[in-house]
Amino acid sequence: MTRLYDDPATFTEDMVTGFVAAHPSYVRQVPGGVVRAKRPRRGKVAVVTGGGSGHYPAFCGVVGPGFADGSVIGNIFTSPSADDAYSVGRAVDRGAGVVFSFGNYAGDNMNFGLAVERLEREGIRAHNVVVTDDVASAPAAEQNKRRGVVGDFVVFKVASAAAEEGYDFDEVIRVAEHANARTRSLGVAFDGCTLPGQDHPLFEVPEGRMGLGLGIHGEPGVSERELPSASELAKILVDGLLAEAPETGSRRVTAILNGLGATKYEELFVVWGTVSRLLAEAGIEVVAPEVGELVTSLDMAGCSLTLTWLDDELERLWQAPADSPAYRKGNVEIAAADAEVEDEELPELPEKVTVVAPAEGQATSATVVKALRAIADLLHDEEEELGRLDAIAGDGDHGRGMTRGSAAAIAAAEEAAAKGVGPAAVLVDAGDAWAAKAGGTSGVLWGAALRSFGDMLPDHRAALPGDLTSGASAALASVQRLGRAELGDKTLVDAMVPFVEALRREVDGGASGREAWARAAEVATEAAAKTADLRPRTGRARPLAERSVGTPDPGATSLALALTRIGEVLAGDRKDEEK
Repeated sequence: MTRLYDDPATFTEDMVTGFVAAHPSYVRQVPGGVVRAKRPRRGKVAVVTGGGSGHYPAFCGVVGPGFADGSVIGNIFTSPSADDAYSVGRAVDRGAGVVFSFGNYAGDNMNFGLAVERLEREGIRAHNVVVTDDVASAPAAEQNKRRGVVGDFVVFKVASAAAEEGYDFDEVIRVAEHANARTRSLGVAFDGCTLPGQDHPLFEVPEGRMGLGLGIHGEPGVSERELPSASELAKILVDGLLAEAPETGSRRVTAILNGLGATKYEELFVVWGTVSRLLAEAGIEVVAPEVGELVTSLDMAGCSLTLTWLDDELERLWQAPADSPAYRKGNVEIAAADAEVEDEELPELPEKVTVVAPAEGQATSATVVKALRAIADLLHDEEEELGRLDAIAGDGDHGRGMTRGSAAAIAAAEEAAAKGVGPAAVLVDAGDAWAAKAGGTSGVLWGAALRSFGDMLPDHRAALPGDLTSGASAALASVQRLGRAELGDKTLVDAMVPFVEALRREVDGGASGREAWARAAEVATEAAAKTADLRPRTGRARPLAERSVGTPDPGATSLALALTRIGEVLAGDRKDEEK
């Protein structure tokens, strides 16, 4: 159980406050995460780690000389937002570019990808190195689809050491990708983890069994088998990784035997005794191994083995000195130029220009606010059920993320509407707030959808049925462009496409906007229910596709619920007009 918290909704923020207070000589807080307390020399490539919280020491625990320059910190098991990544990237840039590195998850790819685009528009070189080390999550022929798990730590360390040595931007990227290509991981779970405020774990492993091939976001294993002895587990892990060895010719590896939160060091040492012997018997020399908790998953019981096949360059960078709150190696000598750097104030962003809309536009804004408030109330009520659906094959964060995102959206929308702006401006602010606070895949998709929908709503007149179809079509286009999901992938697209098609069909047939929306929402609800028959082909649920069959997609479900609630708001507005 995760027992110690004040408010589960602010657990991450409270954790960051305490972390910074505990390590003021290493880190300082910036919007979206933390950066080194003392800025490195100018001309150094900045390396930024990132992902959801709940994994300490990863990711923020490795910010410091010889290791990362900053870390973007998302909610528990949830990708940080694009705004967060942009903010941290902007704070650490020393004129030589920013290299982000993170595990291969849809939300991280989307949000860090948007941050890179934004930084590059401002003239800051930026690039993402995505870690794909989990052998259980996809076959060898589809390595680009594999999750990033504890291999993250190796790639982060190698890239950071290279940047500290003075590698240029392209060379840091090269060696980080080189490390990823030579890294393999395999993990097992004995029991699931519990999110703060919850009274049950995200998944349970039957007594006397273990899950093989778990993820680090509370996802269960891809298969189950009998709980082995320590020696038998060591053989399972070693055999699984040696079967996936890259064709390098190298017989030297570094290794991490990682505890996931509730499997303690003494147990890990017992397993490592056999792992080290089996590797030696296979003719593998182990260089500078690590045994302990480096990438955790709250209180999950389990462990994983990571192997990286070394060459001279990777070995040197892996063994290079580092000094961070949670990981220290050797003696780091900080250059005098680094130590003397004074904190520099970041240039302020230009203030937004407020354009007051005519009365018709403000009336539409009022309806938008009413709809967003209804959605936020609905998602708050459905948080536990949406989390339950997500935990079956994912990480269980969908309900919490939707609650946080919608709450932030309504607050931003109300503030914008109070200034007298039109619906487009209201939905831009609401979308940005949703994406920033929800994080993850759903956050960035809902944020983009709201912005795109708002772009189609007029400020100078009342919205017509055709404006609704244009807005829904634009929202769908944004979601598919960012998420790259198609019908049948078992995502919110499976409810959104039928909704848009039905809405257009009803409007073309002469229905009013309210009538068309209500009927299209019914179609979306039916489509969301039918996703129970699908196997996920993208996102975190894909490695557990079979487990997902029989359960509707949480993203499609929450979308259908929200569309239905919007229809009820529109119908209520009509009754108010008739009074």
